[in-house]
Amino acid sequence: QVQLVESGGGLVQPGGSLRLSCAASGFTSNYYSIGWFRQAPGKEREGVSCIKSNDGRTSYADSVKGRFTISRDNAKNVVYLQMNSLKPEDTAVYYCASRPQNWWQECSVRGHEYNYWGQGTQVTVSS
Repeated sequence: QVQLVESGGGLVQPGGSLRLSCAASGFTSNYYSIGWFRQAPGKEREGVSCIKSNDGRTSYADSVKGRFTISRDNAKNVVYLQMNSLKPEDTAVYYCASRPQNWWQECSVRGHEYNYWGQGTQVTVSS
């Protein structure tokens, strides 16, 4: 059973930075992707970024390109989301999720394609 645990959320001022972590365990395949998603109160869940396990290829939502960076530490089985230049509209609960995939597939920021989800971590951007 895949387990995902997010950490690193908190309160930050506009323009500030946070780094989220997603500790993953239980994978039975070397080929999977991990995505970050967020959901603000009253809004639909939004895909933020994703990364492939085998080659590290990434994808980003337009709303975070140039501000957020996803990375992985395969030795520790941790995926990070570095968030810079944070805006109040980035306020949300952030979730990481995983899905198995073929080695040739690109990762996806479509949440319905993911099987396993963490419990989420709150990010609040406010002065």
